[in-house]
Parts: sequence; C-alpha cells; structure tokens
Amino acid sequence: MTNVADVCRYLESFAPAALAEDWDNVGLLMGDRQASVSKVMTCLTVTSAVAEEAIAENVNMVVTHHPIPFKGVKRISTDSPTGSVLWKLASNGIAIYSPHTAFDSARSGINQQLADGLGLSEVKPLRPFERDDGASLEGLGKGRRGDCPPVQLGVLASRVAGFLQIAGLHIVGDPQMQVSRVGIGCGSAGEFIHSASRAGCQVLLTGEARFHTCLEAEAIGMAMILPGHYASERFALETLATQLTAEFPDISVWASRQESDPLTWME
Repeated sequence: MTNVADVCRYLESFAPAALAEDWDNVGLLMGDRQASVSKVMTCLTVTSAVAEEAIAENVNMVVTHHPIPFKGVKRISTDSPTGSVLWKLASNGIAIYSPHTAFDSARSGINQQLADGLGLSEVKPLRPFERDDGASLEGLGKGRRGDCPPVQLGVLASRVAGFLQIAGLHIVGDPQMQVSRVGIGCGSAGEFIHSASRAGCQVLLTGEARFHTCLEAEAIGMAMILPGHYASERFALETLATQLTAEFPDISVWASRQESDPLTWME
C-alpha cells in the first residue's frame, strides 16, 4: 500500500528541496506521512474550487505547484480564504505537498520541459547553481536557455502558443525580429532579462512580467514572450500526474479538472 511518505520520496527524488529558493515553502506542508494513499490530485494552485474537488473525489493527497500556506500563518480559521481552504482539507485528512521552485529548476522540471517542448538544442541553465568551491553543478540551475534555427519572434511566439494550447499571448519586441537563442523562466521571471541578455539570448519566455520590466526589456533590446503565468506552468502539473501514475500504478492520479486560468482572453 502506497502512503504519503512514498509519494513525498518520489517527488523529492526528481525535485530536491535543495533546489528551491531560500524564500520558498516546499515539501510536505500538511498531512501524516504514514497515511495511506489511493488518490492523488495535482494542480497549479489550491483554490476553493480545487479543494472542493479534492474533497468530493475523496482524494488523500494534493500535489500543488504553488505552496499553501506560502507565508507563515498565525492562525487557521475559516475567517480567511487561505484558512478556510486549509481547514476543509485538514478536516478531510488531505495531505498537501508543494515542489514549487525546486520543480522549476529540476533537471526534468518545468523550465526544461518548456525548452524540450520548443525543440531547443544545447539547453543549459540560465543561472547555473554552483558548489561551495565555485564549480557549476552539471545541468542544475535557475531557468534555461537553448538554441534554435533563426526564426522570427512572431513565429516562435506561435509555436509557444501551440505547445501550451492557448489562444493568445503577449510579446515585447518586433514580431519580425530574428531570434536564435531563447531564455526561459516559467511563472513570473522577468528578473531574468539581464541574465538572458548576458547568455546571448534575444528573447525571454516567461509567464508574466510587470509593465516596467517590459519597458526595461525593450530598452536593452530583449524581446519577451508572455503566455500567462497559468499557461507557463499548468501543463507540467498534467505531465506530473502522468509520471505519478507510472510510478505508483496502484493509485489513481489526475490533474485537477476544476482548475482554470483566472484570466480570459477576449477576442
């Protein structure tokens, strides 16, 4: 019988907590490691709708990309949205695990999956991790950068939309400009524009960026492709559900069917 600890060990094996940012809150955030598991649900974010789905489907464990709680909390009560969700899940014995930025940076993590999905070659971390002696850790680091045959920015943006199966996205830069090296940072990684520039990238693919970050990118000649925070990460939680199914054939695993992007494109 699979238990919470078994699932935690697997998640830690491919997205070690050591890869997470110092400010992050990753790992088993709520639950009993010895509790048995027959149903696991993955999601990008634990919302009220996601929690209700987990309860209705008798889920034992939710693997969420974004941590809940994210910051320290002094009380858990139904007086706040976060407290209400946590109380409902805890009352139903549902464990919560979040790999978050460890999953972003893992060898087969979200940024690597984006690079693979676009067919990039010579893929390397955008900001390599280093050992205490200053040597880089092979293949480990924040973000990714990779090469492709010269292509117009607009064409590459269409490829991104196709891979992520979305109707539209934003770009910064001339759609006609030629790009051959792409920087990647899932979620909200506008701060990577300078790292991408130093790595020889002409464009940075990230989910979302602040207005002034877009202006800064424009000023230094760095194009951006912005498909949205949700789209840039949610696909990987669907892939994760497939991976967990293969690793634990005795349990049922699926990506939340009720989760959706809070932002809607209007034609």
